[in-house]
Amino acid sequence: MIVVISQAWTKPEEAHVHAYVQLNEEFGQFFRDHPGFRGRQLVRGTEDPTHFTHLRWFDTLEDYEECTRQQGYVEHTVKMYEHLVPYESYPREIVEVVFDERPAPHTGDPA
Repeated sequence: MIVVISQAWTKPEEAHVHAYVQLNEEFGQFFRDHPGFRGRQLVRGTEDPTHFTHLRWFDTLEDYEECTRQQGYVEHTVKMYEHLVPYESYPREIVEVVFDERPAPHTGDPA
């Protein structure tokens, strides 16, 4: 399994932060039901609330790359980039999962 990790910094106005989060929720359409896709998370910095980290899990690098070639994928990323601080390169890293000890999902108060 691989994890695609990317970083983004929104423009400081709260409207840009909200728009970026909304567009990322919509971005899930390119991943759901795609072969090899195993999940994704968008996390936000507590010290810098304009800093976001994306985590996307896939079975293989090929599964991820195929997903990025879907019709409309690039156009949607362009919409998201409108809310980001301009940058020179795409801050992305692809890593291989060595072991996985994620906590079980929280199901509420214990009985």
